[in-house]
Amino acid sequence: MKQPDRLKKRSQFLRVARKGHKVVSPGLIGQVLPEPGDVTVRAGFTVTKKVGNSVVRNRTRRRLREALRLVVKEEGCPSSGDLVLIGRAATRKRPFPLLKSDVRRVLQALGREEAE
Repeated sequence: MKQPDRLKKRSQFLRVARKGHKVVSPGLIGQVLPEPGDVTVRAGFTVTKKVGNSVVRNRTRRRLREALRLVVKEEGCPSSGDLVLIGRAATRKRPFPLLKSDVRRVLQALGREEAE
């Protein structure tokens, strides 16, 4: 399965936050916005300054990107649309298998939202 495209512009992130659905887990916060006509998943990653300095934030963002990459590689994307993964303070210390299960839950929510 092809890797998700990226959300890069602030307006794209704000659109998902405004119109999308939020999924909260211990390792991350996911915002999902299904797009029924679209065939791809676009993903964005963000971590606030509350989490730490730039080194910590970048490491947290890299962990989120890798977790999403592995989950998509193993299981594929259940649906199409936009998703934003927001790193939390617990993201950097969360065991990687649990972080992957958090990402799975966000992707499943994307599939559920599209079905409704």
